[in-house]
Amino acid sequence: MPYQITIQPSGHQFTVHDDETLLEAALREGFSLAYGCRNGACGTCKGKVLSGQLDYGAHSASALKDEEKAQGRALFCRARPLSDMVIEAKEIGAAKDIMVKTLPCRVEKLEKRADDVMVAKIKLPANERLQFLAGQYIDFQLKDGKSRSYSLANPPHDDALLELHIRHVPDGLFSGQVFSTLKERDILRLKGPLGSFFIREDSDKPMIFIAGGTGFAPIKGMLEHAFAEHTDRELVLYWGVRSLKDLYMAELPQQWLAERPNFSFIPVLSEPQPDDRWEGRTGYVHEAVLADFADLSGYQVYACGAPVMVDRARETFTRTRGLLEDEFFADSFVYAADAEMASAP
Repeated sequence: MPYQITIQPSGHQFTVHDDETLLEAALREGFSLAYGCRNGACGTCKGKVLSGQLDYGAHSASALKDEEKAQGRALFCRARPLSDMVIEAKEIGAAKDIMVKTLPCRVEKLEKRADDVMVAKIKLPANERLQFLAGQYIDFQLKDGKSRSYSLANPPHDDALLELHIRHVPDGLFSGQVFSTLKERDILRLKGPLGSFFIREDSDKPMIFIAGGTGFAPIKGMLEHAFAEHTDRELVLYWGVRSLKDLYMAELPQQWLAERPNFSFIPVLSEPQPDDRWEGRTGYVHEAVLADFADLSGYQVYACGAPVMVDRARETFTRTRGLLEDEFFADSFVYAADAEMASAP
């Protein structure tokens, strides 16, 4: 049976049908809640249950801990109501009026930038345009009914081609095709834009961006958008990778560094190789931020990469550096194997 859900503090109400999660129903009725992976693995959609009963749904234990359940927290991308409910969630006005579309597209260009990173540029039909916010992502709709998500690396003002940074995942269903059989001019099908990872324009706080590997993709789009908007907010980019060859677009932030006085770039290598002759920062990328900032209470942080990096950054920044929880924005890259684990009971 359908249940009525009330969102606080806005007071907005929507109805959830039997086959829907709280997030699915909210998005269907035009209420933009924060979300990322949509499979219970990243924790972006976490909110508070003020009243009512629910089925938490299958999810990763790291995304929603037992103590958080005891505090009334739930993952709205997986939770299904068992009664009328009141939930506490912040609605995101910027994404509300953007239409999600399903469109054919053509592979315009494939450029291998590292052993395991392909930059793909995708063209939409001549009469179509994808309106999106810098940092959002698209899903490729595959023939077997599955989908694969990739962040948009270009800013909205430069949308003649959609740019994606695709990492080759071992045994990856789609990334394996990208590195073996996908060709320029091949036709694909995409759905988007999706996600709530984008710059909050209503703030004047300085911004720290943390990219892990190809987590650089959406952050590239966000920074290029900020540059185009001539923001005077401080912009600091930390890009963490294993070794020097994994900084697959290092020349671009170096260029920004020369051109933008309000921009700083700190690359961090976790496993530099002898041939790298690396004299820069080493270790985990979030630890570099901890070393540089004793107080994050006046900052916003935007993090994208592996869930373990995002989780550690969120936990340590809020617990030890005073970062406000609602000033930490993230997109966790959950690969297919992780998503399947998240769906296990």
